[in-house]
Amino acid sequence: MEHTEYENFILLTKGATAELVEKKSRFIATVRPVASEEEAMAFIEEMKKKYYDARHNCSAFVIGSRAQLTRSSDDGEPSGTAGRPMLEVLLGSEIRNIAAVVTRYFGGTLLGTGGLVRAYSGVLKMALEDCETARQQFGVKLRIGVDYNSVGKLQHWLAGKQIRIVDSVYAEKVDIIVVIPIEEYDGVCKELTELTSAQAVLEEVERLYYV
Repeated sequence: MEHTEYENFILLTKGATAELVEKKSRFIATVRPVASEEEAMAFIEEMKKKYYDARHNCSAFVIGSRAQLTRSSDDGEPSGTAGRPMLEVLLGSEIRNIAAVVTRYFGGTLLGTGGLVRAYSGVLKMALEDCETARQQFGVKLRIGVDYNSVGKLQHWLAGKQIRIVDSVYAEKVDIIVVIPIEEYDGVCKELTELTSAQAVLEEVERLYYV
């Protein structure tokens, strides 16, 4: 797939928690939607306060449609055994605007490097399975201005193309507002011009991500 400035992505809409016990160590994964680095850091601090008596609160987060901002922390675990594996799980899920904290209550038995990686990754994957997500698509909100005689034909055409109408304004003429995937925009405008014999007024309202 060719990488463009705007790419469709999966957005976290509802977080979840999961728990895993490995050799008496208790791992608790908490996942939450975040829109900024500030929100992610506040969430991590909240978890550290909630689980203040735990040995470690390791964290990772991914923000931005193209994962422009990523961070991870081992919080005292051996380097690369917690935060980085957690971040790789998040990146692999392709979910964006997501933060995760995995809390560990130490059970007295060392798990070794491989055991830690498996535990931190495993409990996070369990939490992700219970999360709710929505696929975000980049598109154009388009205003189509037509006369009343053309409304029926236009609505029928839009339904056939499975183009979603988000609003309709009836005044002297009719404005129908639709959202079109960015890659289909030019083709749709061309077809609308042909459909209405160039009588439709086409105006780009904005470019946006939508579900």
